Amino acid sequence: MSTVNLKITGMTCSTCAKSAQDALNALEGVKASVSYDEGQAKIETQGIVDNNQLLKAVESKGYSASLVDSDGKVVSSGGSGLHIAIVGTGSGAFAAAIKAVERGATVTIIEGADIIGGTCVNIGCVPSKIFIRGANIANLQGHHAFEGFPLNTPKIDRKAMVLQQQQWVEKLRYAKYESILEGNPGINLVRGMARFKDASTLIVSKNDGSEEIIKADRFLLATGASPAIPDIPGLSGTPYWTSTEALVAEKIPKHLIVLGASVVALELAQAFRHVGAEVTVLARSSLLSKEDSEIGKGMMQVFVDEGINVMVNTSPEFISHDGKNFTLKTNHGEVSGDQLLAATGRAANTAALNLDKAGIKTNQRGSIVIDDYMRTNVENIYAAGDCTSLPQFVYVAAAAGSRAARNMTGDEVAIDLSVMPAVVFTDPQVATVGLSEQQAEDQGLDVDSRKLDLENVPRALANMDTRGFIKLVAEKDSGRIIGCQLLAHEGGEIIQTAALAIRNHMTVEELANQLFPYLTMVEGLKLTAQTFSMDVKQLSCCAG
Repeated sequence: MSTVNLKITGMTCSTCAKSAQDALNALEGVKASVSYDEGQAKIETQGIVDNNQLLKAVESKGYSASLVDSDGKVVSSGGSGLHIAIVGTGSGAFAAAIKAVERGATVTIIEGADIIGGTCVNIGCVPSKIFIRGANIANLQGHHAFEGFPLNTPKIDRKAMVLQQQQWVEKLRYAKYESILEGNPGINLVRGMARFKDASTLIVSKNDGSEEIIKADRFLLATGASPAIPDIPGLSGTPYWTSTEALVAEKIPKHLIVLGASVVALELAQAFRHVGAEVTVLARSSLLSKEDSEIGKGMMQVFVDEGINVMVNTSPEFISHDGKNFTLKTNHGEVSGDQLLAATGRAANTAALNLDKAGIKTNQRGSIVIDDYMRTNVENIYAAGDCTSLPQFVYVAAAAGSRAARNMTGDEVAIDLSVMPAVVFTDPQVATVGLSEQQAEDQGLDVDSRKLDLENVPRALANMDTRGFIKLVAEKDSGRIIGCQLLAHEGGEIIQTAALAIRNHMTVEELANQLFPYLTMVEGLKLTAQTFSMDVKQLSCCAG
């Protein structure tokens, strides 16, 4: 009889320990006891038992295991035993690093910026949603429909808003990124700009001028994206903003001109309007032109009602700045304002990587080409997040990162984006999942749809805010729901229910028959489903 000790990571409760213990004891000649508190397994073996069998048994339950000596020192790791180098420190990179270490790999993570965490926590999701929420509260004080207390135009201290916003950014960056590095010895951070020497070697240029060579078994590129600057004559010589500068600007413009009509452009245009700026939006075609046309029409009406000037089918031909004001010459005349925001999309951060040295293919926009398994065309190199052609959402990047790590360590798991909810954080919010009616028809599907205006949703009436609608798209023959588009206050809190309905192949009849709590916005989904077979205007409140 011999004794083997394993260190087990990834367990979150005593039930996990029981699961790992059962897997070990299922092996012939093995008697194991697993302690969740100690994170270890003590194993007695009879006969010839391969240690790799022990490691694989633990890994089969989703945990990582390493052989340790009597002092607890790691002798050898289970899982892949690979060295993985990850370029970038955003959500996709960290999701991959954590998962790879859990599966027995050692990870070197490389960051060229002064701070870690990538776009979302530093200059994207977190600061923008804090600003948007604060701006919305300011707007509500002067624009609500409730009697009994007066409308009030608040005096806004933009500098104080930014200070609080950035304090939360720092807190969340520490909680979700920096503390993970501190507590996970399997992840080694190297600071510097990485570029490929060849398909198995990175050169990292450090701030002190030195260079470090990093060789690895697998590479993950998760370098994110940056604002794409439109090629408009005169623009480069002006002090324009991108979203990065706009979010930390301590002064509210008198007149903000916004180039762009997609997610970031509309979110920031409305937020600055809500804190008192005059705003003009220049849209090359229409608002949110990639979405169902009803969405763009609805947002157009919201913006017009809020006093935002929207110029559709407008293209700037020349931009100048006289030291105080911007002047844009467009195909529809001149527009002047004291600040300009360029929000016309984002481009992959791939130019500095020397991808050609490794033979990695990119598309025409410079994004790394990957398959559903996050593999590039080079066998040992993977990519995830905004530097690829994946949709630019932080939750997509994280999902891709974790799957990439699993695939780099022996699994074969794809990312499924067929049911991907998306939200635009305007007010009302735009939220979508699945196929629009036009997309379904383009795929040759025979579909039916219903659109329910929010004046038919009791909660919207109680909120005294009936702006917007909910739309469901279903297969005509089966009634199976395949898409949902909506414009509604807190629409982002509604859309996941629609996503679950689509994921579980529900029909409109099945959704219509579900119990929804009364006086909630999500009840609007049930009502919309009911419109496929009845006139909901003829129903009493909460009629089932």
